[in-house]
Amino acid sequence: MNAISLDEQDQKIIEAFSRDGRASNRQIAQELEVTEGTIRTRVKRLQRRGLLQFTAVRSFKFAGSPNLVMMGIHADQSSVPELAELLAAMPDIGCVVVMLGRFNLIAMGLFTTLEQVDTYINTRIRTLAGVKHVETSIAIHNVKYRSAIARITTANVLDTNGNADESAEDSE
Repeated sequence: MNAISLDEQDQKIIEAFSRDGRASNRQIAQELEVTEGTIRTRVKRLQRRGLLQFTAVRSFKFAGSPNLVMMGIHADQSSVPELAELLAAMPDIGCVVVMLGRFNLIAMGLFTTLEQVDTYINTRIRTLAGVKHVETSIAIHNVKYRSAIARITTANVLDTNGNADESAEDSE
């Protein structure tokens, strides 16, 4: 695996946008005491290398009362890397994390009904080779949620048939 190295200036630019994704190049240039052109050039390079992205993230509360579901997955250790990739490729799953501890994997997604959760787990997760057991937890109240850690958007909400509900993206 290739290590990505960023110089101090690039790290400061990324940190500035992490604090405020709407900050202008001019604001960041003033903060870092460099020219706006320097910021613009570095931002374009970081974007070209895939190291910096700008995305608007709508609160998933706008998706019609979705349930944030966390699935703890026990799996054969040798299957974990492949399972992580398979789960990450599922459009309904917004976050996949390989774990040490109680579970081998944690997967998160938004579902509008508990029936959808049950159907999804039984037809799409438990059927994957290497999955031994799935334990489900459903969030009842989010005290803190940082999209930079695990971006879960309304595009991941399932409709009543268990399919991605594209209309949820437009509902406010």
